[in-house]
Formats: sequence, C-alpha cells, structure tokens
Amino acid sequence: MQKKTPDYDNVFKTMKMKHKRLFIAVINDVFQKEYSMDTKVEILPSEGYLTESETADGSKEIEEQISDFLIKIGSEVYLLECQSYDDGSMAIRIAEYAFLVARQFATWDIGHATIPMPRFSVIYVKRTERTPKSTTLTFTFPDGQIVNYESVNVILEELTKEYIVGKRLFPYIPFYIARYEKDIISEDNIEDAVEDLEYFRDEMIHLHEVKELSDGELIDLMEFVNTIITHITNGNQSEERLVNIMGGTVLETRSERIRKEAKAQMIVEMGQEDGLDDATILKRMQDKIGLTFEKAMVYLEQYKKQFI
Repeated sequence: MQKKTPDYDNVFKTMKMKHKRLFIAVINDVFQKEYSMDTKVEILPSEGYLTESETADGSKEIEEQISDFLIKIGSEVYLLECQSYDDGSMAIRIAEYAFLVARQFATWDIGHATIPMPRFSVIYVKRTERTPKSTTLTFTFPDGQIVNYESVNVILEELTKEYIVGKRLFPYIPFYIARYEKDIISEDNIEDAVEDLEYFRDEMIHLHEVKELSDGELIDLMEFVNTIITHITNGNQSEERLVNIMGGTVLETRSERIRKEAKAQMIVEMGQEDGLDDATILKRMQDKIGLTFEKAMVYLEQYKKQFI
C-alpha cells in the first residue's frame, strides 16, 4: 500500500531551510526575474492558522496549516506551495496564506490601509485530469468591483530533465521521479526512470565540479532524490537499484576520478607487459582502486587499445 505524502512536504521544507539559495532560479523561472544566485534571500516565518478540512468519512476537522515557502528578495515577497496533487482547497488556502503575508507588510494611517499581496505559484509534483494550469483568486466587493488575481501553476511533469538542469531548477530534481510512479510501483518497466536518474546524477556531479553546487547541496539533493524514491517504492524490488544510482558517487570529485583513471591505466599497461589475462587485470583494478566490475571493464577496453 502506498504511503501518504509527508515525504514530499518534508523534502521541500528541508530544502527551503538548508538551501534557500537554490530557489532563486525557481523564482526567476516562475516569475520572469533575473536575480543572481548570490542575491540575498530571506525566509519569512510561515505562521500557522486554523482551518477546516474534510476527512475521508466526510466529517470536518480543524487543523493547523503552514505555508510551504515564503521568501523575500529585496522588496518582493514570493509564496510557493508544493502540492502532490490538487485537493480542491488550494485556491482558498493560497488566499489565506497571501493575506497572512500581506498583513506583515501592510501600511496604514487614519482611514486608510495598503495591503501588498505577494506573488504566488503552486508547484504540482503530480498531474491528474483535475490539475489546473493556473490558480485564480477572485475578489468581489459590495460596490460591484471584481478583481482577479491569477498565477500560472508549475506542473513538473511538463518540464523536461534538460530544461530543469539548463535553468538550474535544482529544487525540482527530487520530485522529477514522481512521473514514473505507476511504473515503479508495478515494477513493470523502470528503464526510463533509471536513465533519467543517471542523467541528473551525472549533471549534478558536473555542476559540483564547476562550483555551481556546493558539497552540501550536492549531497543533500541526492539524499532528497532517494527519500522520494523510497517513498514511491515503499520497499519493493526496484528500490535498491534506483537508490543505488545516487549512492556511492556523491563524494567522488574530479581530482579523485583522475587519480583512479591514472591508476587504472598503470595496472592495465603493467598487466599487459607481464602477460596477465584480462580476468586478473580486472580483479587488480577492483581490489586496488575499488572499482566496480563494470567500470573496470571500461578502463580495460580503453587502455588496452592505447597500449596496443
């Protein structure tokens, strides 16, 4: 049985607290801004409030709601909500969050108050037939005035892996795998999921090497990906294979990889000079360098050709 979705919320909220810098690119993409990645970012307190929600049996219960993400850059305030799917109450919740934020920055004098509404967007991890393209708040006033306050939603399933990496939308990467949820749960065909995870792994490692991702950002992003994988697989037979894609590569830097390549080349060349067979050379690379059999095979083929 599939688990509920607190893992999605926990990943999103942990990212905002530990790696708020990564959300600058998301703000730029969603709201057509051009903030640099070293722009000062302020996380605003997301005060809880009491609201009524409907339970599975149709009854009502009072619960506290807390906004996913309130961010202030300069004088602009942004509200981002991460949703696994639309539950029908998102628009009214956005309205409540927006007024809570606006109250913090309201200005007033005798007989007049100015309430600045924040920019907002809803990020949908999954898509169903009900998932809306945009969220609209319509304010109606007794004198007949009607004001529509609309924002385009982000539907992650519509974004390609190349777009996400190209735009440096790192906070989306852990949730990308959700588009393969049905295949992963059924364990039918996970090859597309494997290919995309390998793509993200390789791109993140490259961006770490060129200093666009810090050590902590890289490690945590990979751990966040695995959190979502284990949430979806829920212990099935695909879990280990998918999790291992992000595991074991996090701490390997470019310099370490160069040293491994040099050692592998030396072992292959010395083995060839000594007349050793391929199996012995492969075992030496695995034992002395800690390579997997598959990686040792790659080096063997590469350096045998050079030696010849």
